[in-house]
Amino acid sequence: MSVADAQVQGADRTSDLSDRDRRILDFERTWWKLQGSKEQAIRETFDLSSTRYYQALNSLIDTPGALAYDAMLVKRLQRLRAGRMRQRTARRLGFDQGEKA
Repeated sequence: MSVADAQVQGADRTSDLSDRDRRILDFERTWWKLQGSKEQAIRETFDLSSTRYYQALNSLIDTPGALAYDAMLVKRLQRLRAGRMRQRTARRLGFDQGEKA
């Protein structure tokens, strides 16, 4: 596959994203620049509760379109999510994350 073919295929995947999906990814890239809490900005920007926003974001970062739109951001969000899942599992099982096996 040539570079041009890969670019066209990536552009096709990003066209699968809705306007809201793109806005969510753009927001995740820049939310820390906003004043006030992230939860408040989510409510004002998307008219969603934080829970609904994070549900949408977690579904979104698993799509090929999101990865094609902003791979670095999506990979970072996936790593953060995986780390939180490991911490929750460790707490549930009674392990201290600081312990070495």
